[in-house]
Amino acid sequence: MLTKKYLDDLTYQVLGCAIEVHKHLGLALLESVYEICLAKELCLRGINFKTQVQVPIHYKGLDLDARLRLDMLIEDALCVELKSQEALLPIHDAILLSYMQMRQKPKGLLINFHCTNIFKFGQKTLVNQLFSQLPD
Repeated sequence: MLTKKYLDDLTYQVLGCAIEVHKHLGLALLESVYEICLAKELCLRGINFKTQVQVPIHYKGLDLDARLRLDMLIEDALCVELKSQEALLPIHDAILLSYMQMRQKPKGLLINFHCTNIFKFGQKTLVNQLFSQLPD
């Protein structure tokens, strides 16, 4: 059963994986490199995930492929978008929130590897109305 505590624990584990990747690679690589390494770290820790997950568009009763892709979907519950740029921008929040809504997932995590400390400067957790409906 999906709970707030489960999602909070999962978020903490995923951030730990990202910190481990960042510790080994530093901050000057492409997003795709971090995605591959984060996937490996998640595998090593036994965390289930999918990469480049299609985000469906429902339009007038039709499901359309707009070629939107979520970087990672962790345990079919946590949406993760990865970045490797100087700063996270408000548009990144909006995109992740949209992906969460379209995939009907309660929590999302933005991770930016282009920073000196992921925990302090390179991550942002987002929740939507589905999160508030979950049991503690």
